Amino acid sequence: MTLRPTVRALATATALVALGAVTACAADGTGADPQRVDVAAAFYPLQFVAERIGGDAVRVTNLTKPGAEPHDLELTPRQVGEVNQAELIVYLKGFQPAVDEAVDQTGGDRAFDVAGVQPLLAASAGGHDHEGEEAGHEGEEAGHEGEEAGHAEEEGARDPHLWLDPTRLATVGDRLAERLGRADPDRAADYTARAGALRAELERLDAEFAAGLRTCQRREIVVSHTAFGYLTERYQLDQVGITGLAPDNEPSPQRLAEVAREAREHRATTIFFETLVSPKVAETIAREVGAKTAVLDPLEGLSAGHDGDYLSVMRTNLATLRTALSCS
Repeated sequence: MTLRPTVRALATATALVALGAVTACAADGTGADPQRVDVAAAFYPLQFVAERIGGDAVRVTNLTKPGAEPHDLELTPRQVGEVNQAELIVYLKGFQPAVDEAVDQTGGDRAFDVAGVQPLLAASAGGHDHEGEEAGHEGEEAGHEGEEAGHAEEEGARDPHLWLDPTRLATVGDRLAERLGRADPDRAADYTARAGALRAELERLDAEFAAGLRTCQRREIVVSHTAFGYLTERYQLDQVGITGLAPDNEPSPQRLAEVAREAREHRATTIFFETLVSPKVAETIAREVGAKTAVLDPLEGLSAGHDGDYLSVMRTNLATLRTALSCS
């Protein structure tokens, strides 16, 4: 998942130097608004949770702009300043190297790493990705070695997309309420109450997914990258990823042929692509196997101008899955 780490580290370090004395006075994390807790959220699902739990008591800044691919985030000096001034930094270590670098430089005890809330799944959980398939096809391994080296998805890699399991996101909310309560003790009970309300909403969503996906003609989903391990594990589905965890990797011709073969074997009617990533590869496979394409949103971020939220996008995902899998 750590794509182009040297370039990103250099970019973030440059931003930190450029920031210089402009934000040095805010290095103690006192925040800009004495009436509210300033929270820097690394990407959309963390913004959603922070806003729902914080309510009017927090000011949340999302470091990843709408429509941007969060894996590729590079921080501007202004954004590094927002990290520096935040009273709480909510991020997922290993997902966005530029944010990791900024937190390492200035975060201190203001950083809340949601990856530490619960153990993360292995990168291959929830179905097949290209690594699992290659292990079963020894004759093709040599042709993939260079590709795998470029993917930086080594054995033991962990899947960061925990928010696609609503129950895990509810637990992140519980822990975030505790952290906000320590930063703002006078309103700790309010944060706890809002976390409880959010948990109830997420548990309802979880029940909708469980019921909606219980009886389906197919249980395999062909996706543009293996972001859906938490969802597929939670609801007993199986993902077939065109690429691995990094959405901008180019699949090899061998991998494309493998995915097409699996799609035919499972009689897939739909090849899924994402809102923030080009659909061209998914469209190529769909044409080859006579399938349709549809959006399955990994919710790494909202597209620009989107007026929904985490809950509405997840419910759209559920409806899309039910259609594609012929669920009753």
